[in-house]
Amino acid sequence: MCNLYRQCSGPQAILDAANAMRSTVGNLAPGDVYPDYPAPIVRWEGAERILASARWGMPSPAKVLEGRRTDPGVTNVRNTGSPHWRRWLAPAHRCLVPLTSFAEHARGGNQWFAPAEEDRPMFFAGLEVRGWRSVRKVKDGETTDDLFAFLTCPPNAEVAAVHPKAMPVILTTPDEIETWMTADWAQAPR
Repeated sequence: MCNLYRQCSGPQAILDAANAMRSTVGNLAPGDVYPDYPAPIVRWEGAERILASARWGMPSPAKVLEGRRTDPGVTNVRNTGSPHWRRWLAPAHRCLVPLTSFAEHARGGNQWFAPAEEDRPMFFAGLEVRGWRSVRKVKDGETTDDLFAFLTCPPNAEVAAVHPKAMPVILTTPDEIETWMTADWAQAPR
């Protein structure tokens, strides 16, 4: 499943596409994003959407952490029916993860996927949590981080040829973005 994506949009383009009000990230360096890296997200701050930075990888379920000293985080949320994820499904914990393209591992390297229209804004449908305390890496000890991950869905035909199980939920239209950020869970695109 997607554990590498590229984000090359500037802050103003992200703010405009996400209908966000302000940015707390300063300049954004374009490039590849890997698990546990900081990356831009658009999230709620009160009634306002802001562009912020968070670390890629939501907290792992307790069962997965049994006997482990660290929590590397979960990058892709597949089972939203799990009690572990239900606490973060409300709009207050939803976010938009801007991307330019994403990769799936294939024989001989990565297969990259991007929109047909090069300048079309694109977001993963994400979940975020703030101020999470955990040990991500032993050498760093306990840290407090803002974290995010994105949801998956059945793959489309193009992605299924490389990864037949799932692909990220991708939002491209203003209606999809608004619904994801504001609607009840039953109405949110998944």
